[in-house]
Amino acid sequence: MNYAVIKKFDIANGPGVRVSLFVSGCRHKCKNCFNSEAWDFSYGTLMTDETVDEIVAAIDKDYIEGFSLLGGEPFEPENQAGIYKVLKAVKEKCPQKTVWCYSGFLFEELLSGTVGDKDLVLKCLELIDVLVDGKFVEALKSPSLLFRGSSNQRIIDVKKSILQGEVIWLTGKWERQMGSGNIYEG
Repeated sequence: MNYAVIKKFDIANGPGVRVSLFVSGCRHKCKNCFNSEAWDFSYGTLMTDETVDEIVAAIDKDYIEGFSLLGGEPFEPENQAGIYKVLKAVKEKCPQKTVWCYSGFLFEELLSGTVGDKDLVLKCLELIDVLVDGKFVEALKSPSLLFRGSSNQRIIDVKKSILQGEVIWLTGKWERQMGSGNIYEG
């Protein structure tokens, strides 16, 4: 798996200061995507064990709230084994940190087994706290939205959603930190 960039001080892709990994490769090709150079699976740098160690070391700091995984598309079949390796290392070494993931696939698609290796996708989802799902749709873009590009995208509490068998929007401490609960409404 290749990655486009690692941001070690990111405040745009989840609450607090985060480390963000932008993987390469995406077939969604959303119109006016902010990261279209990462559509190419060969773009960027090859992920290595040393890269995973670098990511974990960057996350393991008191001022870092968590880790965000973006793309490209993390859940493209070609990326699933690579993101699992990263997610597993992050959760093993920094279990107190939150993990956010952005995907153009819907949560239901990921659970259905139609996107690559169903078992591997489920293992990845179990390591993710929050999933921002859905393709970017320019006609639904709004600068007032936090942590998502268009209003069709959902901010999902993955653990609760898996447990309850339905999509549960994120609420709780992040919502209180950011003010009004309406930031999550579509």
